[in-house]
Amino acid sequence: MQRCIELARLGQGLVAPNPMVGAVIVHDDKIIGEGFHQAYGEAHAEVNAINAVQDKSLLKNSTIYVSLEPCSHIGKTPPCSDLIIQMKIPKVIIGCKDTHSKVSGKGIEKLNKAGIDVQIGILEKECRELNKRFFTFHERQRPYVILKWAQTKDGYLDKIRDTDEIGVNWISAPETKALVHKWRSEEQSILVGRKTVQNDNPSLTVREFSGVNPTRIIIDSQLQLSEDLNIFSDDAPTIIFNRSKNEVKGLIEWIKISETSTELILEELYKRNILSVFVEGGSRTLQYFIFGNVWDEARVIVGDAIFGEGTKAPTINKVAAFSYPFSTDTVYHYFRK
Repeated sequence: MQRCIELARLGQGLVAPNPMVGAVIVHDDKIIGEGFHQAYGEAHAEVNAINAVQDKSLLKNSTIYVSLEPCSHIGKTPPCSDLIIQMKIPKVIIGCKDTHSKVSGKGIEKLNKAGIDVQIGILEKECRELNKRFFTFHERQRPYVILKWAQTKDGYLDKIRDTDEIGVNWISAPETKALVHKWRSEEQSILVGRKTVQNDNPSLTVREFSGVNPTRIIIDSQLQLSEDLNIFSDDAPTIIFNRSKNEVKGLIEWIKISETSTELILEELYKRNILSVFVEGGSRTLQYFIFGNVWDEARVIVGDAIFGEGTKAPTINKVAAFSYPFSTDTVYHYFRK
């Protein structure tokens, strides 16, 4: 099962809104096939594992380990539970149950009815942790929310700026940029407020790490941002929450909401099948999520810089779950629960 989890992680950032899943087939205590869900819309882990078995006659005397309950419905691909039954695999070991309403025990029930020996709950905690985004989305009807910011040793996000000053006042080490871009590649979307776009003119893409650019989410209530800014490029789909219009132009979608609230924003992202959102700033936007108690993780980078004055960093009244040095910075991870 540990190997299933390792395989599943290889699909991170590529399979959403599907879960990450790994599968391993064992015959006489020897792995004869393994696979994982590699990309959204493509074959599931069980299919890839079965296809990897050279001698299919061995399947009738094998056990398949899978990190998540095999699906029982027709989606982009046929049901995996049907394939397991068809290939006459006699035993299935499942990491955790799929709580998606379309599955939710139906795959297990189908396997049991076919006379297959099914065991559930092997490394269950680890398997749920693997797909915390997927489970949060389906159980809480909202995306998994990760807050991220960099702050100085004396607790500031930014320096005091002149009205027309544009550009990033860097706090973290250059090497840390690659870590942040890796984090971006793991999420379906990245969210910032208008002032962050106006002050920093960010691209909000994955450049220092290999991966897919997340959907960019911008809060611009009064539509004050100029369309020659980097976030209006064709590098990634972009959603702009505002109070004026609904419109689509190329990869840009403007969504009208009655008020700038985290509840309405997350509701709209849920409707669009976005499983996770990486909130990168600014201070006021981050604080909205903290005050509303709608966040799951926070990753705080404390750099070596001291500003003395400026924009204060948000505050979380929790003790960090763990921390580690990264270049000249220290990274702190917080969890809401």
